[in-house]
Amino acid sequence: MASPGIVYNHDVVGAYNRMNRFLVELHRSVSAGVSLMTDADKGRLGSYLANIRGYIAWVVSQPQLDLPESHPREYVLEDQPNTPEVENEEINDLLRMFAAARDEVIRGQSPRLGSGLVAFDEKRILAAITKAEAFLSGYIALLTPLDLPESSPDAPLSGPGRTGV
Repeated sequence: MASPGIVYNHDVVGAYNRMNRFLVELHRSVSAGVSLMTDADKGRLGSYLANIRGYIAWVVSQPQLDLPESHPREYVLEDQPNTPEVENEEINDLLRMFAAARDEVIRGQSPRLGSGLVAFDEKRILAAITKAEAFLSGYIALLTPLDLPESSPDAPLSGPGRTGV
């Protein structure tokens, strides 16, 4: 997918890039190709959610920078990763949650600041993280995996991770 454009806030770029990375990790996970989520992928998802929550907490704990000589500085956002539907419905749900949170943060008011997050944008991204955490603990952990012999496989494999650059 193409870049969604330009922002002026380096902290928003940090959140956006992390969310994109986690989208790729989920999409390429072992669990993406089956109807269960492995313990390793659950652990990784938990670490991604803790990381983005921690990053947002760090951003809002920092002083609002006064940048009269360097603002507005344009940051071209990297291309959004291509994450088509996969076999695992829970991974698809999480991909939608992460993408929605990512898109909200780059389309809010915060991208026009030099740094930091407007309280409303912070609240939106934290709500999405909280929802994904609840999905992991209150749905995935309790109600999956499912035995789906008649409808699986339904989607192609997402492909291997990067093999080097």
